[in-house]
Amino acid sequence: MSPNLTYVIVVGVLVAAGVTLLLERSLTRVLMGVILLGNGANLLLLTGGRAGGPPIVGTTAPEEMSDPLPQAMILTAIVITLGMTAFLLALAYRSWHLNGHDEVQDDVEDRRIMDLAIRDEGPGTADIEGGTGDDDESTDARPVANVVEAGRAG
Repeated sequence: MSPNLTYVIVVGVLVAAGVTLLLERSLTRVLMGVILLGNGANLLLLTGGRAGGPPIVGTTAPEEMSDPLPQAMILTAIVITLGMTAFLLALAYRSWHLNGHDEVQDDVEDRRIMDLAIRDEGPGTADIEGGTGDDDESTDARPVANVVEAGRAG
């Protein structure tokens, strides 16, 4: 038995829209992405089972029974999606309450390390790749360690 083409298209659209929304910086959009991705996963699991009789011994022949595993996995996925939704709703509410918006901000320390790596990238990359740069010690890990230590102290 092949799955219905409508189910396959709907699963593809739900998963694609969910992943797209997960990549946004707004927690509300991330929440919608988790919900869409969860529903897409549920439909994907639904297309995997074959039609048959109820899986109760004595009412249906064993070869005609439907597989109860996809149903159990869908119930588990619903519970996981509900838990993630509640968690993200709490995060979005807290962010809105504290900041007035639900945008996820850049981490200050990550930004400092990235700026330091960009600044040191110039003459240091030629030394690492075997180029003809000067032999200063700008390519070692000491500046990054200093930034990390300064972050711990502050």
